[in-house]
Amino acid sequence: MANDIKLRNKRAFFQYEITEKFVAGVQLTGTEIKSIRAGKASLTETFCFFQNSELFIKNMYIAEYDHGGYTNHEPRRERKLLLNRRELDKMEKKIKEKGFTVVPISLFINERGLVKIEIGLARGKKVFDKREDIKQRDSKRELDRISKQRR
Repeated sequence: MANDIKLRNKRAFFQYEITEKFVAGVQLTGTEIKSIRAGKASLTETFCFFQNSELFIKNMYIAEYDHGGYTNHEPRRERKLLLNRRELDKMEKKIKEKGFTVVPISLFINERGLVKIEIGLARGKKVFDKREDIKQRDSKRELDRISKQRR
């Protein structure tokens, strides 16, 4: 029951080379958690940024809760990510040095019922890297299709 919600950011793996992954908590309001449990959230076009040495996620869509009334939340508001200070310092240092960025990979509910987001320290892929990924995916699909026909 607790782990049935798992949203993935498919574009993250296409556009970025993920070097390191972290799991962070998300600071949410009551109506936001209810919308996520109903499966009304999306990670497309989301990104993370640092502000005053704290990590925030921007543009994550969580639909307004149907029965929220006047306490409802704004669907695309900035939300604070909860990490250890050591992890935050490590990420902030890498981002300033080498052209890395922090990318949301997936959103899930853990066994305790808390919403967690998996984020990755990533470097942007070049165009030829993306083409290579497309070629590999197409050749794998073609091999799977051929093997199914032989059965």
